[in-house]
Amino acid sequence: MNKELPPVVIVLVIIVLLAQSLYLFFDARKNGHNYWLWGILGLIQAPTPLLIYFLFIRKKRNNL
Repeated sequence: MNKELPPVVIVLVIIVLLAQSLYLFFDARKNGHNYWLWGILGLIQAPTPLLIYFLFIRKKRNNL
């Protein structure tokens, strides 16, 4: 059972991970957070880092 992913799926995953990483990097830098950490986390997995960033980091920063 050797099922390979089509190249289109792999390209789409790469695009989603890069877009998420760039968004997290620039938004964290704009808001004074550890932007390198968020950029690297955005490259590793989707959508967990984005959800954590929105639910905990941005919410905490906006309440201050």
